[in-house]
Amino acid sequence: MLEFKVAGMTCGHCVRAVTQAVQKIVPGANVAVDLDQGIVKIGGDTETIPTEAVIKAIEDEGYKIH
Repeated sequence: MLEFKVAGMTCGHCVRAVTQAVQKIVPGANVAVDLDQGIVKIGGDTETIPTEAVIKAIEDEGYKIH
């Protein structure tokens, strides 16, 4: 599982945007977004998830990874 601290997520639209961005890179990925904590968790084998591509996809949606 990968976990990222993500700034700028505030609503349901943010959850959908981040989830869809991640799933474009990792189709079928289990994505959990915690708005209160500002955390995105991506289930799966960390060896096979292209971390840099996921970070870029989230940042391309306008969010900042810490």
